[in-house]
Amino acid sequence: MSKHASYWKANLRLVITCLVIWFVVSFGFGILLAEPLNAIRIGGYKLGFWFAQQGSIYTFVALIFFYAWRVNKLDQEFGVHED
Repeated sequence: MSKHASYWKANLRLVITCLVIWFVVSFGFGILLAEPLNAIRIGGYKLGFWFAQQGSIYTFVALIFFYAWRVNKLDQEFGVHED
């Protein structure tokens, strides 16, 4: 497999992983598992409600920073960084 193909395979794996995490947090925790999570309270708010309103947004922002950090590592590993 060429270096270019390996780079894109690693990049796509990273994107898919980030999307799966975001889906699980936003749809899974915020919608599908909201009722069981509502039994837990954080700061006076039900956890299912918190994930639906804030948790998915915080997770998305954290994933943006994680993706940027990890892609920079991939760029350096495969020699395509822009330094």
